[in-house]
Amino acid sequence: MPFPNIGAPELIVILIIALVVLGPGKLPDVAASLGKSVREFRKAATDVSDAAKLDAPAAAPAVTAGSAPAPAAPDVPGANTLSGASEPNTLKADDPKLS
Repeated sequence: MPFPNIGAPELIVILIIALVVLGPGKLPDVAASLGKSVREFRKAATDVSDAAKLDAPAAAPAVTAGSAPAPAAPDVPGANTLSGASEPNTLKADDPKLS
């Protein structure tokens, strides 16, 4: 918790000050927008952490002395692409599509 020394009396004082400054009509709107902002921030933070977990490289399986290595991929053009095209769709640094 970022503020461990704030208790119930301090929160009541903060709410009373907010009520005086904002007024009873605007306080629910401000509280709702603050809640939406916190919810969006938490969602963005979890999205970033999930993306970081997906981008982490997987560990290569260890080869033991008695096991045979995995067979090599066939030397077929387009075998490593999803579309089966002869060349994969890659963007170069000077490609105009990046702009």
